[in-house]
Order: sequence, then C-alpha cells, then structure tokens
Amino acid sequence: MNAPGPGDLDARLTRILGKVGPAAAPPAPAAPPPSPASPIPAVLQTRFAQIAGLLEHGDAAAAEPLARDLRKAFPGVAEALRMHGIALLMLGQAHAARAALQEAVRLAPGEYLARCNHAAALMACGEPEEAIGVLQQVVRERPDDAGVRNNLANALRSTGEDALARDEYLAALDIAPGHPGATLNLAAVELALGMLDDAEQRLRAMLARQPHPQAWLLLGNVLNARRDFAGAEAAYLAGARLAPGAAEFPYQAGLMADEQCRYAEAAAFYRRALQLDPDLHLAEGQLLFVLRRLYDWTGAAPLGARLRTRVVRGESNGEIDPFAFLAEDATPAEQLVCAQAQAARVVRMQQPLQERLRFQHPPRADGAPLKVGFVSAGFGARAGVPHATALLTAAFFEELGKLDDLELHLFATTPDPGSPIRQRLRAAAHGFHEADALTVPDLAQRIHQTRIDILVDVDGWCAGSVPGVFALRPAPVQANWLAYPGSSGAPYMDYIIADRFIIPESSRRFYSEAVAWMPRCYQPSDTSRLLFDAPPRASFGLPGDAVVFASFNNAWKLNAASFARMCAVLRETPGSVLWLLGAGRDADARLRAAARAHGIDPKWLVFSPSLPHLQHLARYRLADLFLDTNPYNAHTTASDAIWAGCPVLTRPGETFASRVAGSLNHYLGMPELIVRDDDAFVATAVRLGNDRDALARLRTHLEAQRDTSGLFDMEVYAHDFAALLREMDQRHRRGQPPKHITPTEPVRALGVF
Repeated sequence: MNAPGPGDLDARLTRILGKVGPAAAPPAPAAPPPSPASPIPAVLQTRFAQIAGLLEHGDAAAAEPLARDLRKAFPGVAEALRMHGIALLMLGQAHAARAALQEAVRLAPGEYLARCNHAAALMACGEPEEAIGVLQQVVRERPDDAGVRNNLANALRSTGEDALARDEYLAALDIAPGHPGATLNLAAVELALGMLDDAEQRLRAMLARQPHPQAWLLLGNVLNARRDFAGAEAAYLAGARLAPGAAEFPYQAGLMADEQCRYAEAAAFYRRALQLDPDLHLAEGQLLFVLRRLYDWTGAAPLGARLRTRVVRGESNGEIDPFAFLAEDATPAEQLVCAQAQAARVVRMQQPLQERLRFQHPPRADGAPLKVGFVSAGFGARAGVPHATALLTAAFFEELGKLDDLELHLFATTPDPGSPIRQRLRAAAHGFHEADALTVPDLAQRIHQTRIDILVDVDGWCAGSVPGVFALRPAPVQANWLAYPGSSGAPYMDYIIADRFIIPESSRRFYSEAVAWMPRCYQPSDTSRLLFDAPPRASFGLPGDAVVFASFNNAWKLNAASFARMCAVLRETPGSVLWLLGAGRDADARLRAAARAHGIDPKWLVFSPSLPHLQHLARYRLADLFLDTNPYNAHTTASDAIWAGCPVLTRPGETFASRVAGSLNHYLGMPELIVRDDDAFVATAVRLGNDRDALARLRTHLEAQRDTSGLFDMEVYAHDFAALLREMDQRHRRGQPPKHITPTEPVRALGVF
C-alpha cells in the first residue's frame, strides 16, 4: 500500500519540532532589538519586548490583541505593524498579515526584517514568485545574512526549484557553518533531489556533533529511500527517544516494520502514534491494513467503519489510502470520493512545480510512430521474486513492441540488478528507462523530452506509484490501467482502460476518467510460463483423498464475511479442506480460532508457505476449486489459477476490485463460475465439492477454454490495446476531449461467454 515518500514530513511533527524540508513559508522572525535605522520610542520598548516574548514562545493568540492595540495607538510606527503582522500570520490570517506587513514595509522600506516577514505572508497567500522576488532583493543587499538565504531557499523549494534552493542552503552554511536549521534543510533538499549519499553524510556528521530528532527523521527517510528498512526503523526509534511526544516517529517506524512483514510490531507502533496524535489518520489507515493481514477482524471493524464515515462525509483530506480502502465494504461512489481526495492533495502539492514547468506538447509529425510510455514500480523482481505487474505484462509488451506504428517505452521506478523478468521487459521495449534514482520533476522531464504521446500509469495508487509525475502532465494523453483496480479520481488522468464486465455501462458514473473498453478481459497475462507437474499432496500436508478448496489470496483480502462463506462450504462438504497461504504464526492461529467458532475443525485448514512462481503455479494442480474473496477479488492470483488449470468460483460485486475474477471467467467462457450472491456461492461450491465427476468435467472444460477462448492470446490483446491507444491519440490530434471509447469486435473470435 502507499506510504508517505522520503522527506514527506507530516504537519503534526512540524507543530512539535519545527519545519524541516520544503517550508510553506519562510520562518517569520519575531521582534529582535530594532535597528538604528528606525528608532522606536523608548516608551514602546517594554511593550514590544512583551509581545516579542509571546511570539517567540508561540503564543500568538495572546500577542495579537496587544499588537493590535499598539498598532492602533501608534499607526505610524512600522514595528507595531510588523509585530501585528507576525501574530496574524502565526494565527493563519494570511491576507490580514500581508496587508499589515505591506504597510510596515511602506513606512520603513529599509527594514529587511519587515520585508522578510512580508515575503512570508506572500507565501502564505499563495504568491511564491512575489515572495521570492522580495527575498532575492534582500539577499542582494545582505549577501552575508545566513537567515535570509535560508528563507529564500525555503521559498524556492515551495515552487519546486530544489536545485536553486540547494545553492542557497549551501551559501547559508558557508556563512554560518554547522547551523542546524540550514543543515537539516539542505539534507532535506538533497534527499528530494535523490542525492542520498550527500544527505546521509551530512546528517551523520550532524548527529555526531549534536543529537537532533529531525536529523534522525531525515536519516530514516534517506535509509528508507535506499530500501534499508531495518536501518530506517532504527533511525526513527532514535528520533523517538529524543522527541517522545512526536507521533511521526512511531508512525514511520511502523511503516518500516510493515515493510519487513513484522505486522504485529507495526500495529503496536501505529497504536503508539495514534495515542500521541489521535488525528494522525495516516496511521489509522495503516493500522487497519495491518490488522486485516493479521486476521484481526474484531480490531479492524471499528477502524474500517470510521474510515468509511470520514470518506462519506468528505473528511478524508487525502489521508486515507485509496488502495487500502478498496478492501473495505465501500460502494464504488465512496471509492471514487476517496481517490478524488488523494488526487486533490497531489495536485496541490505539485501545483507550484507544474506552473514552473508548464509542459507544452507540440503535435507529432505525420508518419511518426505513436510513442507510448508505461510507468511502474513493478517492472522487475524483488529478492528474486518477479513482481505481479511484470508477470502480467511481459508477454503483452513483447507483442506490443512488435507493432510497426507504435514505439514502446517503459519507465521503471524501482531498481533491479538484472533479473530475468527485467531483461525480458528491457528487450521488449524500444526504450527502457531506469528511473529509480530520478526525482518527480526529473522523471516528468525525462518523459516529456522523450516526447511520449500517451503515458500509462500502471500503478495508480499502489505502493511505489508516482502520481506527482502524472500531475505535472508530461504527456498530452494519460491513462490509468491494470494494477490499481479503480478510478484514480484524478483530473490529470484522461482514460481508464477496462472491459465491459469490469465497468458495465451502469457504472461509468463512478469513474472520473473516460472509459476505454477493451473487447476482451482488461488483464493481460504471461503465456510463456511453464506448467510443471505438482509434487504429491502429502508434501503440502494435504490429505490424499480430500476435496481441496484453495484460496491463495493475500491475507488482507480475506475478511470475516468471506471466511464465514468458506466455512459454510467446508461444513457441507465432508472430507474437504481449505488450503491457504500462511500469514504468520499469530495470524494463522487467529484464523484457526475463527474456524472453530464457525464449527470447523481447525485441522481442516492447511497452510503453505509462499513459493517461487513456477512452483506456486504447479501446486494449483493439487487444488480442486479456488474460492474467491470479497470485496477484493483474486486478480493476478485468479489468472494464475486459471492458467494452471484450477477453476475459480467468484461472486462479483459493484466495485472494480470485486469484478476482476468475474471478468476472467466471463471472457474465458465459463459463466457457471460467476454467481450472484453468497448463498449461490456456497451452494455451487458444495455441489461441486460433493461431485468428483463434476469437478473433473469442470477442469477439463477449463483447459479447453483456456486454449480456445482467446483469454490468454497476447498477440490479439496487443492489437486490441493498440486500437484503443490510436483512438485516444486521434481524438487528441483532432483537438477533441477524452471520451468513452466503445470496444470494436475482437480481432479474433473468442469463445462463448
């Protein structure tokens, strides 16, 4: 699932520790002793000192009325206006602060502090370019003032000018070597620029001199970016010891434990973060997702209800992960609202950079090939295990790359030292772009410089995605496809590629994109995978004569309702077992206890470990029927089962995520495995489980349909996909907005469905 990227500091930490990284506005200095250039009457010195003390202690609410009274009593004194402006700015009254500070500058144009404060107000009012202009002028007048250079760098960062900001931070440190604020800000911008070695060295040197919680936080983010999750966790915990009241540290430590599959510890970290800050909704969402993986449905239920209520009320504020929300019993309309909130947050974050870059898209020359780019974190393998996205797309890309009028480009946002699946993808593409070290603006510029005509987001809101790149609009046409089963909710995505089963006509309104319908199942597959004979059932602890119901979905997909449905099948099918992937000792024990509560002998549950992909495919031959989950179906898992010859029983819902297995069965030509409700699901599974001959006939029928239906024909799939791309391109070239694209007839006739 998605997690905040490296360097993304939460506002709650800012309140406790002070700002690190890209500041929304330069810090507003309080009231130091006045300069000789603008002497303040002695009678006011005591009053100014009192207000300055309140401001420096963060008590703007107490300072503001005192400063307001002083301003009224002495309307011609610039310092009174300045102090009132600072108080207003700290209280979030940006426009009133700007007016007060503008007047202070008018009264005392030579006072650089008033101009710096005015720049802060301009930033808060959404006028960063004007603020930068003010600060650049002050820097020209005071080139040796480290504080002003630091403020200018913060302002530059807010507009996406990270490289220029780094220069200013370096200049500030030349003036004031070792200054903690400038050092932290410089490390943050180097992290954002992908300069991980520089950032790490700088932070470790600072920590050797002076333990600092923000330095530990940034070091954790650097190590996280290196995928050194254990090291990052240790850094966050070191920061927590220095700032025990900051919720961000246990939250980030939880993310790292999560990455290392230590889910119980991750849950404890998230709970600690929520104790410190009950409004840290990101931690609440992560906790919910972890509890689902631990089969802790009792703990998950109230969290899920709260998240759904916030979405329905429009209170998610982009703090609820759309991907994790797909596992909740939500409607497609609610899923759209959740995604739209996240997309709006991305747009806000990228708006300054978008305004600076302003990518233009000149028309493609007549006769030039259509350049299509796909962006994904899944174009490779991790720890030797191919990513599901790579497995699904390799054969498709090999066919798409053969088409004469298309030029295929793949942008891989995660590293891979050269796995076999990465080599296949590299060979399939006209251009393979290693983008794991590129920042968001750098990747967007690479895409734009490559002159991509249609850019496809393969990840959506999945882990490792780069929505900020798409928000910058590096390509004239952008589409959402494959890994994220739902609407992006994003104004910068023009199309979603699906099929008529996934998104029927009645569901179009739940998608912010125009729907481009494939004439067959939207999901590709790798047809080059070999199917080996499975070892004996006993090697997996399966009874030799049992009816084996399998459900190899991820643990977080198996909720209480789906499990109760499976238990009902076991109760009515004597001699049957349920075969599952092990989710860890505690989680498996919790599932056995749930089975006992449903009147099922825990021995009827058989757990197996994860296996290398080809071995995993082979073991499907030992299963009689795959039992699907709701509301999030088997997706790649269902495709694997069907390819290996194991039938998949599914009950579609209304959401995209609940209809993928149904789409596979539909275009496979096996509607008998698509049922309308839970009662029909149980009845169908029980009927088949009690009739070995029917199971054998079903398997024989599946194998025939697999070979003749066209579901796995990637050559034809590539032609159909290319036809959609050409239609998108033609509409754009004619100056027409995105529009739903109705599928043409399949290039080759499919089986009955």
